[in-house]
Amino acid sequence: MGKVVNLNRFRKQKAKAERAKRADVNRRLHGRTKAERAREALQKEQLTKKVEGARLELEGEPPMGKEPAVHQIDPKRPASPSASPSDSFVDDPIS
Repeated sequence: MGKVVNLNRFRKQKAKAERAKRADVNRRLHGRTKAERAREALQKEQLTKKVEGARLELEGEPPMGKEPAVHQIDPKRPASPSASPSDSFVDDPIS
């Protein structure tokens, strides 16, 4: 007579082997070592610095990514009595 086989156990072992095979393929396709990731980050940083260093800025145009501070002064609004001259140079625009 033949050996009795638990079909649930067989199904689970087959699924586990399939997951392990798929994980191995993914590691080969997408996996990178820590040193490879660090080297790529360093190269990316060096390239960014090189490009930024060679960037030409037009006169009167702010550098890329940096917007000038906007100062809005309402001439109709009187200054508060306790305002000092240094209070008029606030970075936040008046709402």
